[in-house]
Amino acid sequence: MAEDGTYESMLCVKPEVHVYRIPPRASNRGYRAADWKLDEPAWSGRMKITAKGKLAYIKLEDKNTGELFAQAPVEQYPGSVVEAVTDSSRYFVIRIEDGNGRHAFIGLGFADRGDSFDFNVALQDHFKWVKQEGELAKLEATQSTAPKLDLSFKEGQTIKISIGNIKKKDASGAKPRPAAGGLLPPPPGVKAGGVIPPPGGQHTVTPAQEPQQQTNIGSLLDFGSPLSETQSSSDVWGDFTSAGSNASKDAVKPGWVQFS
Repeated sequence: MAEDGTYESMLCVKPEVHVYRIPPRASNRGYRAADWKLDEPAWSGRMKITAKGKLAYIKLEDKNTGELFAQAPVEQYPGSVVEAVTDSSRYFVIRIEDGNGRHAFIGLGFADRGDSFDFNVALQDHFKWVKQEGELAKLEATQSTAPKLDLSFKEGQTIKISIGNIKKKDASGAKPRPAAGGLLPPPPGVKAGGVIPPPGGQHTVTPAQEPQQQTNIGSLLDFGSPLSETQSSSDVWGDFTSAGSNASKDAVKPGWVQFS
């Protein structure tokens, strides 16, 4: 932990890097690693990238003792502190500081392209996080200064809630009740106006059979006297009424006994 109470986190560690002395830049076209003496590095050791707050630190240390050789504080990336060369992806130019206000530019090289890729990504991720933290802090500051809405009810204040999509019952849609003394609806399976079939094996009397049935009933009542052809089939009690009349006293039909 640092002296000011801020934790220092580790972002990247590479066990072997090389440091080169670089000639002054001749123009604004950028640095070229081909201008360095790549086969004669000025120093070789271990590199660490740490972060303390918003700052990142590139530290060059002895890989055996851990003694600090040089460090470069980085406030933003890409920037003037770390600059890639124009002819290779494994070499960079960094600006180191001694803590007394003096600085110098040195060449930093990696033996493997994967190590240089990790170096680049570690710095990008850190400053992406710094940018997000800054935007979040601005948003919180804006929300804290904005006036808060008072949504509480005042004294005597009421609220009316309207609930829609509720259908009322239609009075006309109610089923009518049968009137007192009316006919009951036909049983299930029988159409309106139809005849209920007889139960079991009973036969239904058809209109063609009805006169014959009435004739048979009349013959039973007449005790063997056949009905007149002109007599209506519905007048089955004609003989009884005629037997009691005065006109039938003189004429006695055969088969009857007259009492005086």
